[in-house]
Amino acid sequence: MAVLGEYALTPDVFDSSCYGNDEVCAILLMGVKDALLADGLVRDLRDGEWHNVFSDGERTWHNKGKELLKKLITQKRLIAYSPHSEQSPQSDAEWCQEALDSHGSSALNGIIITESIAPGFAKEPLIAPIQKLSATNWWSSRSPSLRLERTIADYKSALRPVLMFANSMMFIDPHIRLSLPRYRDFADLLQDCGNRRPSPVIEIHRVCYDGSGASRQFLANQEIENDFRQSLSAILSSVGLTVEVYIWDDFHDRYLVSDLVGLSLPNGFDTTSAVQRQTTWTRLGRSDRDDIQREFDPASGKHTLRHRFTI
Repeated sequence: MAVLGEYALTPDVFDSSCYGNDEVCAILLMGVKDALLADGLVRDLRDGEWHNVFSDGERTWHNKGKELLKKLITQKRLIAYSPHSEQSPQSDAEWCQEALDSHGSSALNGIIITESIAPGFAKEPLIAPIQKLSATNWWSSRSPSLRLERTIADYKSALRPVLMFANSMMFIDPHIRLSLPRYRDFADLLQDCGNRRPSPVIEIHRVCYDGSGASRQFLANQEIENDFRQSLSAILSSVGLTVEVYIWDDFHDRYLVSDLVGLSLPNGFDTTSAVQRQTTWTRLGRSDRDDIQREFDPASGKHTLRHRFTI
């Protein structure tokens, strides 16, 4: 399971005439909106043809639907996806089939439709009317937390949508040091962010020392910088990425903060080969995510910045 779900919505979901009345439409759209803007992405089918459907002035697009579409665009949660059928869909049912076909090449978490076209897709467990989402397992099983093994395979699987689609990422872990065996796999996460345009803005945040308590050992700025450069320069260059590294006086908690989702990570980004070493990642609320982002802005004054460099 990934920390962000990827969904497709057919145009009828936004059309008030496909519901019993406007009030029902508004209530259902508000529920979907809150969920999608917290932990979802929406597939913009046929490289954007899907969202162009909403320029059709002859359909009764609900104001809440227009608001949802606008939020998906401004928050960059609308992800362009290549066409699968030869012809552009001409009906809501054909858009549903286009979404189902796209699932065959890259898995969706679910496809949301209305009851107006539901009879034609009754045997497809991936497809559910918005009126029955609360009783649909792939929707009701969404969770703000995720249990996973402390392996790079599980990390990459959980973070796949973030690494592929986020426009900014802050990797916050006081002890990231790629020369240490437990952090050697961290470079794999960065590689998966690359080879796309525009490139995402990536930051790494760590402290100026190794160890803790009586065993704490302060490190020279140049030592830390050399370690990062030797470990990452060639890898980042190969995938067209630039990373900004921040060295702070002290902090403890570990996070991944992106423009799409914020996560609290109790064990940070280290991995282990020990059997049954699990960790629990928790999704942050929007205000907490924004507060953490501000905390690690040098202008905040909440920590003392010891060094900063770009790779």
